[in-house]
Amino acid sequence: MQQKKTLSQRLTQPYRLVVRSEEDFAVRKQFRFNYAKVIVFSGLLVAILFAASFYVSKAWLLYWFESGGEEARMRRQMIQLSLATDSLAEQVSQRDQFILSFQKVVSSGDELEAEAHQLEKEEVDIERESVAESTLDDLSDIDTKWRKDFESKHSSDVIMSEEASTSLENVFLFSPINGIVSSDYDTKIGHYGVDVVAKKNEPVHGVADGTVIIASWTEDTGYTIAIQHANNLISIYKHNSSLSKKVGDFVKAGEVVSIIGNTGELTTGPHLHFELWYDGKPIDPKNYVKF
Repeated sequence: MQQKKTLSQRLTQPYRLVVRSEEDFAVRKQFRFNYAKVIVFSGLLVAILFAASFYVSKAWLLYWFESGGEEARMRRQMIQLSLATDSLAEQVSQRDQFILSFQKVVSSGDELEAEAHQLEKEEVDIERESVAESTLDDLSDIDTKWRKDFESKHSSDVIMSEEASTSLENVFLFSPINGIVSSDYDTKIGHYGVDVVAKKNEPVHGVADGTVIIASWTEDTGYTIAIQHANNLISIYKHNSSLSKKVGDFVKAGEVVSIIGNTGELTTGPHLHFELWYDGKPIDPKNYVKF
């Protein structure tokens, strides 16, 4: 009885593969092998094919994911850029509207100042005639009535001044120029700032950090520059001989913005007309700046 072979014997049993010619049956080639060698070489071939396939598929998938991720990132960046552009456009539009409104306020202030000079002159003439014809009792009545009218008209200015003092109490402002105040802030005659007399060609400085919103020439006030600061504060410098900044420029506190001059029709000599506006209303510069 033939003995049954073990698995090891079957795997290592040698075989010969012979290749013969069909015509004369001559041996052309022959190969020796066993099942163990076939299994090993087949496993190596499968492993090599699997590794190659895995590398190719991984590279392709990585390229696909990277291209898709890059496209998604670009899409997100485009959306963020679009939102930022819209927000910037809205801010620019609001700023332009604010500057336009403020220019109208400044222009109307110049007109009021011119009218105030004329009215003041007329009032002086009227008061002189009235004094010549009135008694002391009449003058007392006129003075009482005028005080009541003035207090009622300018009560809002007093409230505004108190609010500004509270909001700007911690704000430090540089002096725009070293000089002597020749004309004080007086809203009843339309004088919404102070006039400061200084040396010829004296530089004018910005009172705080800010951005130039007006830098132009007007017939009444000559070369005028206005700066938007923090806390809804605006400073205005009028009657300059020249300007050192243009609209959109950033100004640091104490930086030169213009040169003192005597330009414009509403001037009686070389000086700086300086104004401070808080929340769209004028305030007395002498309460916040030491000249």
